[in-house]
Amino acid sequence: MNIAETYFFTVKWPLFYEDNHLLVVYKPSGLLIQGDRTEDISLLDLAKQWVKIRYEKPGNVYLAPVHRLDRPVAGVTVFARTSKAASRLSAQFREGSVKKRYLAVVEGVVTDAAGQLTDYLERRGATSRILDSPTKNSREARLSFRVIETVGDRSFLEIDLATGRHHQIRAQLANIGHPIVGDLRYGAIRPLPEKQLALFAAEIAFDHPTSKERMCFSSPLPPAWPWPGTADDPEAPCWNWWELAGDLKDQGLLHSRATRVNLYNNK
Repeated sequence: MNIAETYFFTVKWPLFYEDNHLLVVYKPSGLLIQGDRTEDISLLDLAKQWVKIRYEKPGNVYLAPVHRLDRPVAGVTVFARTSKAASRLSAQFREGSVKKRYLAVVEGVVTDAAGQLTDYLERRGATSRILDSPTKNSREARLSFRVIETVGDRSFLEIDLATGRHHQIRAQLANIGHPIVGDLRYGAIRPLPEKQLALFAAEIAFDHPTSKERMCFSSPLPPAWPWPGTADDPEAPCWNWWELAGDLKDQGLLHSRATRVNLYNNK
């Protein structure tokens, strides 16, 4: 089976980069990064399958996620293809040298043109909470934001993430009274049509794990993004996993169970 270098299984699914050390691919909303107790198929499962087919590997494929995106969040995702690459990339995340830029539509008018948020964040089961003071289980969460535009009762933000805590952006924006559109878990008024979140991992930059070259990957916003004039790029990726799953099933790459998507989980 021949898979083109410029896409991941289907022309509707962007592949941003791949070499012997890295795989940088688009994650649609509704697809897990890595398997969990739901036993739904994950992007990691699919990426291993893609590498196995592309390189005709007879045995197991090594692939490791080096960061996470919540299930209803779409955007650029990085996998390591060797344990050395995984270790070196993970070190960059710990040291804060990886730069992550997100785009978000939030409820309400954000009055400050730009700002920084620093909070104590504690994970409690499937949710993270902002605390007034640190505890032994809390971690510092930092981000900066810039208002791109405000229309009606919504604001469009660009976010630079300094730390990568569980549900960090979602919890911190909700804490200042501006939950992400569609994020019922953190106080949004109503869901989006396919239970996505209006939070997009637009860009990531890091040093290549072996060459040390600075690399930057970005993605255009998907069609139906809830902001006027932002989803007109003809190369924009599909927002939702189910829009891509049909193509993979037609190729015989998915069983019927694998196409089941529990979007209502809103993880």
